[in-house]
Amino acid sequence: MKRQVGRISLVAIGVLLAAPMLLQGTTKNVPKSLEEQVRHELVMLPYYNVFDNLAFAVNGDRVTLMGQVVRPTLKTDAERVVKRIPGVAGVTNEIVVLPLSPFDNRIRWGVLYAIYGNNALWRYGLGALPTIHIIVNGGNVTLEGVVDREMDKNIANLAANSVPGVFSVTNKLRVASGRS
Repeated sequence: MKRQVGRISLVAIGVLLAAPMLLQGTTKNVPKSLEEQVRHELVMLPYYNVFDNLAFAVNGDRVTLMGQVVRPTLKTDAERVVKRIPGVAGVTNEIVVLPLSPFDNRIRWGVLYAIYGNNALWRYGLGALPTIHIIVNGGNVTLEGVVDREMDKNIANLAANSVPGVFSVTNKLRVASGRS
């Protein structure tokens, strides 16, 4: 009986170890679109976080980068990784670097706690990159990203408006398609 359990365990471990190699072989041959490659490279940037907003547009073999970032190095890193993608002939970098401001930093963290500390919204903070991005420039807050329901969009707006020092909130959150 013990030998049989040991053999079954050994086979199970072998299957678990081989599964990633088998799956890797099936996805390797599927070509990704240029949009998917650009999106992947941008979200993999090591210093891209909830206080940054990166967007892009692809026109043939040209990519235009847009958005706002807190760190100037993130702007140059984004351009660098996109230029290295096969099939990209040129990159126009229109990313805005937000000015350094202790006032804005305090608001960023206040809005972060107000949104992701909310019982209705905490799940949007799970994972490596939260889905609600908080952009603060001169006390003005812009919310970018995707939520599941219109109610969540409204709750995020109210949470951001509740933070002391916020002058205005522009809610650009999108509701995921197919959800209400």
